[in-house]
Amino acid sequence: MESVARGGTRWKRFALVMVPSVAATAAIGIGLAQGALAASFTVSGQQFKVRAGYLEGYGFSQYGGVDVAYKGTEGDETVRHPVSISSFKTATIRDMCQSVVTDVPFVGKVTMRMTAGEGREPVKARNLYLDIAEFDGNATFDDIDIGVAVKDTDGPSGKGPDVKDGSALENGFAQQARRATLTNVEQVAWATTAGSFSLAGLKMRLHRGDGPDVECF
Repeated sequence: MESVARGGTRWKRFALVMVPSVAATAAIGIGLAQGALAASFTVSGQQFKVRAGYLEGYGFSQYGGVDVAYKGTEGDETVRHPVSISSFKTATIRDMCQSVVTDVPFVGKVTMRMTAGEGREPVKARNLYLDIAEFDGNATFDDIDIGVAVKDTDGPSGKGPDVKDGSALENGFAQQARRATLTNVEQVAWATTAGSFSLAGLKMRLHRGDGPDVECF
């Protein structure tokens, strides 16, 4: 593995990189429960899957966080989910798929599947934040720093976008890189937010049932 200060770093399984960030969410969860941190918004009670053949992002940072979500698809009860927040100042994505499964009364499970960036034009995003529960894929990082404080990822020496509001302890563990290149990505997430999201060649389809035949994976 090359220097964390210069050059590129490659991991076969990106999930290994996420371990410190996810472990750090225990302290974040305590802070949120005690009112020291505020949730930026309440997410839905459903996870969704995202697959991408290729993602190239500039201005990358990653840190642990907590999403407050509704418990299920009905009612006002909420629960807290630890997440690894991956953020990019800019990102270009090719061969992207997003799917979510909903159990519809009297109908059964229905999968909504969306695809984009499969042709000549890629998906483009600015100030992109991914609240991830599970992530598998290949990754290469250029000019990576591991172990920086969260608050410094968007400071004078920071490489990432603004830290997501109310999501992390300011002196908690984080990592950042000038550039991140991801391939064969499969992730399960609670939320995605972006300053802008351009979905070239967007297609949406509804399918009865669930599973890899109708979901993204």
